[in-house]
Amino acid sequence: SERIGTGPDVEGGEVQVEVAMQATDELQGSLHAFANNINTREGGTHMTGFKTALTRVVNDYATDNDLLRDLEDTLKGEDIREGLTAVLSVKHPDPQFEGQTKTKLGNSEVRGIVESAMHEHLGTFFEENPDTAETIVSKAVEAAKARKAAQKAEELTRRKSALDSTALPGKLADCQTRDPDEAELFIAEGDSAGGSAKQARNPEFQAVLPIRGKVLNVEKHRLDRILENDQIRNIITAIGTGIGDEFDVADARYKKIIIATDADVDGAHIRTLLLTFFYRHMRPLLENGYVYATQPPLYRIRYRGETYDAMTDEERDEIIANRCGGEPDQVQRFKGLGEMNPEQLWDTTMNPENRILKQITIEDAATADKMFSVLMGDAVEPRKEFIKEHAPEAEWVDI
Repeated sequence: SERIGTGPDVEGGEVQVEVAMQATDELQGSLHAFANNINTREGGTHMTGFKTALTRVVNDYATDNDLLRDLEDTLKGEDIREGLTAVLSVKHPDPQFEGQTKTKLGNSEVRGIVESAMHEHLGTFFEENPDTAETIVSKAVEAAKARKAAQKAEELTRRKSALDSTALPGKLADCQTRDPDEAELFIAEGDSAGGSAKQARNPEFQAVLPIRGKVLNVEKHRLDRILENDQIRNIITAIGTGIGDEFDVADARYKKIIIATDADVDGAHIRTLLLTFFYRHMRPLLENGYVYATQPPLYRIRYRGETYDAMTDEERDEIIANRCGGEPDQVQRFKGLGEMNPEQLWDTTMNPENRILKQITIEDAATADKMFSVLMGDAVEPRKEFIKEHAPEAEWVDI
């Protein structure tokens, strides 16, 4: 972290600029900006100046040293920021905050101040550390190549009309309504659960897309590689929004996208994979509250003609003790959605009158994304520490 400069005096004093940056081999970056110690989540003029200067300095260095010969044009900001972790902080005597939540810096003069300071200090750093500079440029070039390959795949996906049923995945059992406000898409784990869900659903407004096996681990792949995966491509096509630069949340064919997985370790894994994918590549779906997860019961208890569902062992025991006098007629344990017949699946998981759905928030998905980075990323030490800390709590061990 370094204080990289001050701007010309503004009314009330000077503007101070501090930046800390770390380039990594990861595919995801993380940029955080502060103004007078307030987290400016919506960005602002300071972040604009930072991004502009970063892009210009890297491109200038790459061009001057003939490092872009494999590309037809210069690097984009997103190529350079891939894997970059940065914290930007400015201190201003009279900050002006804008935006819906007042977390966006609006002082117009700050952009030029940050841009100038960044250009001077980062340019000097590159000249003094050519090996580091060339490594950063090389990674950005690879990101640019992947971006262009992904754009071709996006265009291919996008050319198909969102409402053209002939363009939709073959395994998708679509619903009759074309009103996204009414339509629901169940992404069901496994062909057996998908088959039961297709029989159980209300075809008027419920669509079902079965996914088989593990979804691609998006932690270790760029978008061009992700789009080669059949499961991911089917999900993108079914939802209808496109992806990457082509993404438009207004084209969503369903405003309830429901992840339906088993309540076991494999189901949790698939759910985390899907949430990580949505968080990284289709985030507006989460921001608009379109993503849900089923909460199917673990137990069904019958007693004297009444039926009770329990989500946990504790809830089961409470129902048996308080409602069945300790002697239920039957206790059925559901190991997975695929074990339920269509009637049970409708009653417990799909019927809007009875079901319990968890709406996935952006915070839920961010937690899943962070956990996935720890458990599936290349860094060994965070994974080792997590396992040491949480091993005594493990309930599901798949050996």
